[in-house]
Amino acid sequence: MNANTPPPVAPPAPDRPSSPAAAHPRRWAALAVVLLAETMDLLDSTVVGVAAPSVRADLGGGSTGLQWIAAAYTLSFAVGLITGGRLGDIVGRRRMFLIGLGGFTATSALCAGAPSIGLLIAARAVQGLFAALTIPQTYSVVVSVFAPAERGKAFGLFGPVMALASVGGPIVAGALIEADPAGTGWRAIFLINVPLGVLAILGALRYVPESRAERRPGLDPIGMVLVSAAVLLLVYPLVQGRESGWPAWTFASMAGALPVLAAFAWWQRRIARAGGSPLVVPSLLAKRAFTGSLLVGLVFFAAMNGLILVFGLFLQIGLGWSAIHAGLASAPIALGVVFGAVAAGAVLVPRFGRAVLHAGAVVMAAGVAGLSLTLHQVGADADAGQLAPALLVAGIGMGLVLAPFFDIALASVDEHETGSASGVLNANQQLGATLGVAVLGTLFFDAAAGSHGPRRAGAYTHALEQTLWVVVAALALVLLTAFLLPRRPREEEHGVSAETPPPGRPAIDPTSPPPAAAAAAADPSGAHR
Repeated sequence: MNANTPPPVAPPAPDRPSSPAAAHPRRWAALAVVLLAETMDLLDSTVVGVAAPSVRADLGGGSTGLQWIAAAYTLSFAVGLITGGRLGDIVGRRRMFLIGLGGFTATSALCAGAPSIGLLIAARAVQGLFAALTIPQTYSVVVSVFAPAERGKAFGLFGPVMALASVGGPIVAGALIEADPAGTGWRAIFLINVPLGVLAILGALRYVPESRAERRPGLDPIGMVLVSAAVLLLVYPLVQGRESGWPAWTFASMAGALPVLAAFAWWQRRIARAGGSPLVVPSLLAKRAFTGSLLVGLVFFAAMNGLILVFGLFLQIGLGWSAIHAGLASAPIALGVVFGAVAAGAVLVPRFGRAVLHAGAVVMAAGVAGLSLTLHQVGADADAGQLAPALLVAGIGMGLVLAPFFDIALASVDEHETGSASGVLNANQQLGATLGVAVLGTLFFDAAAGSHGPRRAGAYTHALEQTLWVVVAALALVLLTAFLLPRRPREEEHGVSAETPPPGRPAIDPTSPPPAAAAAAADPSGAHR
C-alpha cells in the first residue's frame, strides 16, 4: 500500500445507510480496514485479564488497580458510544473514523510507556474514548461502500474475524508477554497496536470514502454529562470501596447515582419535546420489554465479563501460571461461544426464539457451577485439562445467549426507535462489563484477602469458588428476567440481512435497522459489542 497515493474518487456516499448505493470499486479493501479496527478494539478488551498480573508485578497498584485497568476502558467506551456515532453523522464518518484510529493508536503507545499504574489507567480511559469514536462508524462505512445485494456477505465476515480475535487474543497476549520482545514484557500487548493502527489509518485514507447522515442529529452535551456522572457515581465506589474500607461516602455515592439518572431521564424528555435529539428516545423507557432487555443485558454482560477477568487473574495470581499458560487455558470459553452462537443462529433461534436465551442461561450456569465443583474437588492442583470441560460448557451457554439477545431485545421497538435502542443496548453492554469487573473483582479479591505463602493458592481457589456461585445467581436472574423480552426476534433478523449492522455495535442513522446478533455472538468480551 502506497501511502502517498491519493485516495480514489468515490461515488457519492449515501446520505442514509439504508439508501441504495453503487458498489465502491475498492469496497473489500475498505472492509478489511474496518475489520482491522474492530479486531484492535476486541483485542484490547480481551488481553487485560492475561496481562494484568504482569502489570501489577511491574508497576504495583494492588487489586484495585488491576480492576481499573479493565474498567477504565469499558467505562469510557460505554459513555462515549452514542456521542461518537453522532459525531460521525455530523462531521463525517470517515473523518471520525480516522480521528478515533489516530487517538487509539497514540494512546496505545501511551499505555505501553506508562511509568505508573495511575497513568496507565488514565491512558486506558482515553483509549476507550477514542474507541468510542472509531467503532460506531464501522457499520456506516460498510453500508456506504457496498451495494445492498453484497452487504449481507460483507457483514457475514464480521463473525469469523471477531471469533478468531476473541479466541486468539488471550493466547497472543500470553505469547507476547512470555516472549518479552526487546524487554517490553506486558507493554508489548499495547505496542502491537501501533503498527496495526498506522496500517489501519493508511488504509482508511486510501480506501474509505466519506459519508454523513442526511438528517444530522444534534449533540446533547448536558445529557452526556448527566449519564457519565451517574455511571461514575455508581462504578467508582464499587471499585474503590474495598480498598478504602467501605466508608460512608461510597454508599452515598452509589445512592446519588439514582437522582442523577432521574435528572437524565427528565432532560431526555425535555429535549424530545423541544424537537431536539436526545441521547435516548424517551418512549423506549416506557416499553417493558425493552427495559427488561436492559436489565437482562446488564446482568448477563456483568456476569460474563467479570467471570472472564477473575478467572484469568486466578490462574496467574492464585495458581502462579504463566501468561501463555493462562491464555491457552481460557481458550475453551471462546471456542464454546463460537459453537453455541453458530448452533443458535443457524438452527435454534429461528425455531425456538426466546427459549434459546433461557437455555443459554441454564447451560452457562451449569458450566460455571461445574467449574466451581471441579475446583472444590481438585483444589489448587487443577490443570487445564480438568478445567476445560466446564469452561467449554460455560462458553456454549454464553454463545446461546449472545446470538439472539440483540435481535430479541430490539423486537419490541418501533422502526424510528431502532437507532437509539441499538446505541443504548451497546452502551448498556459496556456498562455491564464495567460493573462485572467492579463487583466480581471486588468479591474475588475480598475473599482472597490476606492470603500469602503456602496457603495462597488454596485461598484464591476458595475465593474463585465463592465468586463463581455469585455468577450462577446472576444467571438465575437472567433466566427469570428474560421472560420480559419478546418471544421472537425481529422477522427480518433471522440471519445477516443486506442492511443489518454488525453485532454489538450501534446503528448510527436513526432510521437504520438494528444490529445483527450473529456476529455479536462471536465476541465473548462484550466488547463491544
